[in-house]
Amino acid sequence: MGIFGRDPLQIIVFQSYGTNSHFYTRGRALQDEKINLDQENFFSLLINTWKRFESDEVKNTAITITLPNNFKINTVTDSAGYFIVDKKIENLSNLANEEGWLHFEASYSNENVGRAINNKNRFPGELLIPAENAAFGVISDIDDTILHTGVVSTFKWRLLVNTFFKSPSKRKALEGAANFYNLLHLGKTGKNANPIFYVSHSPWNLYRYLEVFLKKNNFPKGAILLRTFGNIFQKKTPKTKPQKQKEIVNILKTYTNLSFILIGDAGEYDADIYIEIVKLYPNRIKAIYLRSVKHVKKMARIKKLIKNYFDTPILIVHSSEEAIEHAKKHGFINTR
Repeated sequence: MGIFGRDPLQIIVFQSYGTNSHFYTRGRALQDEKINLDQENFFSLLINTWKRFESDEVKNTAITITLPNNFKINTVTDSAGYFIVDKKIENLSNLANEEGWLHFEASYSNENVGRAINNKNRFPGELLIPAENAAFGVISDIDDTILHTGVVSTFKWRLLVNTFFKSPSKRKALEGAANFYNLLHLGKTGKNANPIFYVSHSPWNLYRYLEVFLKKNNFPKGAILLRTFGNIFQKKTPKTKPQKQKEIVNILKTYTNLSFILIGDAGEYDADIYIEIVKLYPNRIKAIYLRSVKHVKKMARIKKLIKNYFDTPILIVHSSEEAIEHAKKHGFINTR
């Protein structure tokens, strides 16, 4: 379990989402490897990457979730240290702030484990419950949509270099992207608090890395939804849906009265996924924005795919300004 290991233990609670009567959160119990995300030295970054992916999980261990009203929920980590809490609880909105964030704490249930831990065995968690004045939600990809990654480079070498050998503070956000997302978050009235969901194919091992990147680049806070590292290598069948698509479907099923804007890039298969989502949930998607990429064949495929597509507004954007102008025209954001 790592209780007597040299490193203290920690619990990383992933920013998730729920409703007034549905508490849903995920997290992972790990040894605290003391990864310094501000490191910029090449060898330090290499060591950080090793620690991030060679994680020492705390398996099959009881975890307690404590809500602000002192209501407690018990769960247990699995063989990889992950835990999921999916529980019906009424009046959760009363515990959230005006932006819709419900703050709670996670801890190791066993006091003997707790004494071996720094931070007094209290680890913060947050759950997004969209505010009543939300006009729509925003579901966005991360790689090459808001964060330069090089996912379309040959053998994805730029993606590997950027992820492994650059600190989150040195990673570049696409110009104007944070401004666009903040405008969408504020909505047409400037006070809507529209919920943001960041969905990526990246593994949960990169959660803290991406969380720091979003914060340092002033993106609005949102649920961050990734996937397990093992899922990346899982054998796929023709009927297997991408994890990103499953997450988007779950979000739409959770908020049946909320419409959404989908944002992705033209480099991979965001357009294919989003178009299928529109077919599954007609009249629920207000618009689709696809960031252009520097890859002739991929851009040609996407342009052909959407050439005669009219089910919902879909736009390939070359800059954030283009997206902002389109959003203003369609009444998504404040025009003043």
